Order: sequence, then C-alpha cells, then structure tokens
Amino acid sequence: MSRISKLDPSQWDDDLRSQFHADQATALELGVMRMFAHRPAIAKGIVALGSGIKTDMTLPPRLVELVRLRIAFHNQCRSCMAIRYREAVDAGVNEALVCSLEKPMEAPDLTAAEKAALAYGDRFATDHLSIDDTLFEELRQHFSEQQLVELGVWVAFCVGFGRLGAVWDMTEELPTAYQDRSSGPVTPWSGEPVVVR
Repeated sequence: MSRISKLDPSQWDDDLRSQFHADQATALELGVMRMFAHRPAIAKGIVALGSGIKTDMTLPPRLVELVRLRIAFHNQCRSCMAIRYREAVDAGVNEALVCSLEKPMEAPDLTAAEKAALAYGDRFATDHLSIDDTLFEELRQHFSEQQLVELGVWVAFCVGFGRLGAVWDMTEELPTAYQDRSSGPVTPWSGEPVVVR
C-alpha cells in the first residue's frame, strides 16, 4: 500500500492536470504524480524537468530505457521495473534484451556504448564516488560532451526519483510479480511488464 495518499486527477491543480495530460493516462501512467499532486508547484516542476530531459534527448531511446531499468533494479523501484515505455519498445527493447541487464557486461546483445552507459549508471546508483577519469574516458569513446550531460542528468533523475518511488511503495496497481515485498528483491525481468506512453 502506498505510503502517501494518491489524489485522483479530478482533485489536481488544473494546470498540472493539463500539463501532465492526466485525462488521457492510465492509473499506472499517473503513477507517483498522484502523490506529487499534493504539492502542485513541485509537481509542475517535476513534469517540466522530465519533459525538458526527454524533449531534447539525443541519446537513443533503447539506451535510455536500458539505463532506466538497470537503475530501477538497483533502486528496487517496482513501478519503474514494471513499466516499459512505448518509444523504447518501438526502438527494440524487448524482454530478451531486458534479461541481458542481469549481467550487462557479459551480454552479447548490448553495444559497447550501452555497456559503458550501464557501467556509469551502475556506479552512479551504487558507488558514485568510485566514478573517475578512467570511466569518463571510456564514456567519451561513445558519447559527445552534450550527451554526457544528458546521460548524467538522466541517471540522476532515475536514481533520485526511482528511490523516492521505492520509498513511497506504490505497488498496488502493478502486475503481481512486482507487488510482493516478502519475496525479496525483484528484477525488471521478473514478470510481465506494462507498456505505457
């Protein structure tokens, strides 16, 4: 059960409802925004930040989704792990590819750029102070300075908001495999995901 009450979109600030396109979203797509809606100015800022990151993104949707899912695993954010974004699915993120996230450095179906981004995301989520110039030299073999900024902001967004989602424990609308906390940690490859817009 969620630790923060969820506001129905009919109770949201009108501008937030419009900005988030809440009337067109499923309950799963509304996600934690129903909790953020308790503080409309903060919620609108989060929507603007997320939109700004995604609108100007030059990194491939496949890479962005793989990094998001790997960080979701580290965060144990069950709602993040249960969701697949349509843009990424259309770019080739299927469940066989998601399964490769269990051991990404050994996965034959991941590119060198994806492995470098995943290594960065792993360390950012689990041991950020170990990130050094050597890792950035590896990243620069695949990404421009602008893309390094994108990747850094995306990873920070996923780590921070994914951890918040895990702490708020919003699991009741997720597929069954992602609901039961007594079973221990779950993975993005644990069950049937839900594709959202």
